[in-house]
Amino acid sequence: QVQLAETGGKLVQAGGSLTLSCAASGPTVNHFAIGWFRQTSGKEREFVAAIKWGGLDTRYADSVKGRFTISKDNANHTGYLQMNSLKPEDTAVYYCAADAGYWGALHDLWNYWGRGTQVTVSS
Repeated sequence: QVQLAETGGKLVQAGGSLTLSCAASGPTVNHFAIGWFRQTSGKEREFVAAIKWGGLDTRYADSVKGRFTISKDNANHTGYLQMNSLKPEDTAVYYCAADAGYWGALHDLWNYWGRGTQVTVSS
């Protein structure tokens, strides 16, 4: 069983930066892809970024490309989402996901989820 816990969400000003962390536990978590999604009230969970288990292959939503960077530290079983040039529209609850095989944009296909961390960007 894989357990995920996100930390790092807070209130920041537009143009600022923030790094979210996703601490993972489980026997084979280093072989899992990590994804980040976000959700605002009344909307469907939205793909943000994903990284394959090896840490070399990444993909991003167009809305965050060039501003966000996903990374993975297998030694410490932790995933990260570095967010720069934050905009008010980045405000959401950010969720970490993990999966042994899938690393795409469809949230229904990810098997493991954290509880989320709130990011609020003020204008």
